[in-house]
Amino acid sequence: MIYLYKIKITPSNRKNILYQMERLDNIDLKILKLLQENGRLTNKELASKVHLSITPVYERLRRLENEGYIKKYVALLDADKLNRGFIVLCNVKLARINKDLATEFTQRIMNIPEVTECYNISGSYDYMLKIHAPDMKYYQEFIINVLGAMSNIDSIESVFVMSLIKQSFAIPVEVE
Repeated sequence: MIYLYKIKITPSNRKNILYQMERLDNIDLKILKLLQENGRLTNKELASKVHLSITPVYERLRRLENEGYIKKYVALLDADKLNRGFIVLCNVKLARINKDLATEFTQRIMNIPEVTECYNISGSYDYMLKIHAPDMKYYQEFIINVLGAMSNIDSIESVFVMSLIKQSFAIPVEVE
């Protein structure tokens, strides 16, 4: 069952939400939950865990992928072992904002490998970036030479992560 207590149903989105509710049954949700725990499960292993044969699980998996419920499969790497364990949350305020300037900023951010996440946020800043760097010196050079080279940035506030308490990439999925 899908719980919709946080989603506002309006006349414009009602049909789409109801369609999605009909499309995901408890087995689909169980498959999604299992794959979030271990993306390397084989179709045979998934089938065993959801009590179906391999072919229906394969068909469900392809449908979940094709409909965008599963975006991609990735390996989670150890940033410390790769000398990228210095994590900074960088708030960015643009000097001016309009559609073209926002598009230009986001396109440039998409091409910076050190930026692993970028959020358009509300409040005093326009964007929050998650940046992985080897150390403070590298980050200082990054601010000066990369972000500092962007003419539309008004101000930057950096928050340095002292320790990682929780990191999960799983979306909560309720399974009956």
